[in-house]
Amino acid sequence: MKKVSVKVCIGTTCYIQGQENMKNLSKIIPEKYGDKVELTPSQCLGVCSIQWEAPKPPYVKVNDDIIKEATVEKVLQVIDEKLKELC
Repeated sequence: MKKVSVKVCIGTTCYIQGQENMKNLSKIIPEKYGDKVELTPSQCLGVCSIQWEAPKPPYVKVNDDIIKEATVEKVLQVIDEKLKELC
């Protein structure tokens, strides 16, 4: 079975701006999705350095999609969409 990959940026700026939301993800994702979703931290997703506009951390990558100004709600919505695509 394929899994949805969720990478949470824990670089300094993302960590400072999103630490509370992202802590909640580490509790919610296993409870809601079990082994269908793999949640891992990432030192840096490299998004801040490649954007032409002002950075909008925190960032989370769900499969190949980058979520700007990530919140728990935004991340869960994208996970739900990705899981539907796998079915």
